[in-house]
Amino acid sequence: MFKTGARNLITDVAGLRVGNASDEKLKSGVTVVRCDTPAVAGVQVFGGAPGTRETDLLEPHNTVDAVNAIVLSGGSAFGLDAASGVQAALREKGIGFHVLGNHVPIVPAAILFDLANGGDKDWGRYPPYRELGYEAAQNVSQDFAIGTVGAGAGTLVAGLKGGLGSASALLDSGIHIGALVAVNSVGSVTVGHGKHFWAAPFEIGDEFGGQGYPSPFPAEARNILLKFRDNVAGANTTIAVIATDAVLTPAAAKRFAIAAHDGFARAIWPTHTPADGDLVFALATGASGRELPDDDAIDFYATAGATMARAIARGVHAATPAENDLFPTWSSRHG
Repeated sequence: MFKTGARNLITDVAGLRVGNASDEKLKSGVTVVRCDTPAVAGVQVFGGAPGTRETDLLEPHNTVDAVNAIVLSGGSAFGLDAASGVQAALREKGIGFHVLGNHVPIVPAAILFDLANGGDKDWGRYPPYRELGYEAAQNVSQDFAIGTVGAGAGTLVAGLKGGLGSASALLDSGIHIGALVAVNSVGSVTVGHGKHFWAAPFEIGDEFGGQGYPSPFPAEARNILLKFRDNVAGANTTIAVIATDAVLTPAAAKRFAIAAHDGFARAIWPTHTPADGDLVFALATGASGRELPDDDAIDFYATAGATMARAIARGVHAATPAENDLFPTWSSRHG
C-alpha cells in the first residue's frame, strides 16, 4: 500500500521544515512546522480540553485558507506565547499575509499541559515560550530530532514518558503524507503494562522496536491505565500535524485532519477524553502538483490515520531519560 519517505519524517512532504527548541530545566519546549510557501490548512479538535490560537480562521468557510507555520508547544495556556515568537521571526523575513502594506504571518498554534512533570516552572514574570518559539523558528530544517525534544520535551503518557514523534508514507500514486505529533495523552500507547505498542499493525520495519502484538493478549489489555495525574481536566493533550504534498481544497484539508484522528484511536487507549485537548492540524503544500483522484481517496485518508499512529509510537519509543523524570522511558523499561 505504501512505504516510508526518505527520512520517515513529516519533512518528506516537500515544502515543509521543522524546528525544535527545548529547555531541559523547564522540561518543556516548542516545535514549529514552517511552510516554504503558504499552505492550505485545516484543523479538527476531538479532545475535551483544547488550548489553541488562530484555529477559527482554518474553517473552510472563512477567508484565510493558507498558513505560514504551525506551532506545537508545551506550557499549557502559557505556551500560546510561542506563536508570537514564531510570528516575530517570520515578520523579520518579510513573510506573511499581505494587507495594506503589512506582513502578518499566519501562525495557528496548539498547546499541551506539561506543567506538573518535574521541571522547574518558576520562570518569573513572563513565561519563556515566546523566546522558545523564536528559537524554534530559527532552527527549521528538513532533518530534526524526535523523542524528548521540542513540544515533546516534557510530555507524559500513562506510566511512561511521551515524546515528539514523526513518520511519513509514500503512496503508489507518488503522493507523500507526513505526521508530526507531541504525545502527552491520558491514555496508554502500549498494550497494558507491556512493551507492545497499540500501533503495531501499522509499523514499517522496526521503526518503533518491531515488537508486534502480544500473543495471547494479556487480560489487562482492556484496562484503562489512568490515575497518574489525578485526571484533572486539561492536564494532558496530544497535538499533531498531518501533511501532504497533494493539492487539497480547504474542505479536503479538514477531512484530512479528521482522518488523521483515526491514528490517535489506533495508537492510544483511551483517547479523545474530557481531560485531553486532542487536536490535529492539516497542511497541504501542493508541491507534488497532484490532485487527489476519487479512486485514491480511501487509500489517502486511511494512510493519514496509519501514519499518525506510527508517529505516536515513534515519539514514545524515541524518548530519552532526564533528571527529575516522573516516569521511565519505554526503552529503559523494556529495552
